[in-house]
Amino acid sequence: MADIFDVLSDDNRRQILVLLRQFARGLDSAPVEASVSEIVAATGLSQPTVSKQLKVLRDAHVVTVREDGQHRLYRLNVDPLRSAEAWLSEFLPRETGTQEMLRRRARDFGGALAEFAAKAPWR
Repeated sequence: MADIFDVLSDDNRRQILVLLRQFARGLDSAPVEASVSEIVAATGLSQPTVSKQLKVLRDAHVVTVREDGQHRLYRLNVDPLRSAEAWLSEFLPRETGTQEMLRRRARDFGGALAEFAAKAPWR
């Protein structure tokens, strides 16, 4: 399998992944899966370029493909991206116990405040 960072290094592949992520989230009122022609139309890339980049993404298991008649429908698979996330997370600052505690207390305080406001005599 290709190194995930090699797969992510190409601008066209990243553009396709962003598009498939948007489709998966339904941001464009589009289906969860996208055909090559839909990807071509949305990205402005040529059909051979899209097909070539989808093969690389498919070989790296970053996209899955389903055949529907003569159409191939592509869907984002984030599982292989988790290895990149795990590696990158080693370089990012971690939440300290203090930050976690403050976040938890703020959440608890917000709930207590909402409960107090609901019972307030001035309502």
